[in-house]
Amino acid sequence: VTIIGQKQHVDHNTLVHHIAPNCESHQDYKGIFSESAIGVFNGKVVVEKEAQKTNAFQANNNLLVNDKATINTKPQLEIFADDVKCSHGCTIGQLDEDALFYLQTRGIPKKEARGLLTYAFANNILQSVQIDSVKKRINKLIANKLGVNIGFDVWYLPWFSAN
Repeated sequence: VTIIGQKQHVDHNTLVHHIAPNCESHQDYKGIFSESAIGVFNGKVVVEKEAQKTNAFQANNNLLVNDKATINTKPQLEIFADDVKCSHGCTIGQLDEDALFYLQTRGIPKKEARGLLTYAFANNILQSVQIDSVKKRINKLIANKLGVNIGFDVWYLPWFSAN
């Protein structure tokens, strides 16, 4: 999970090279970009001819909090084997206005609703973390970075403003 704002810039460059049979890889990158932040994701999965029965997954999902933030994403697969299960993809979007409206009709102010939805976008990455103490630590880091406490009260951050 990458969470940046202001004029910050982040580059993620990955290469997963499968060279033996029965390999498995799972990459799930999430980005939250606000203000004038710029993100770059360039991920490549190579499956050699000998790497039959490989299972490879690569995703890059991104949330642009405003119109000034940008992400450039390029997931890639190079598959030379013929008995594999491989997928890749990316998404770039903003918060769902219908979901924001739904939360507001339930009495949650817009700023807090934006915080909840952003937190949920980032937080589901924790499903793959198996160690509880690590999961709790990452959860707290995500919540702090987004300005959301575990009780879902939102502190002021520019990207949660009503503008």
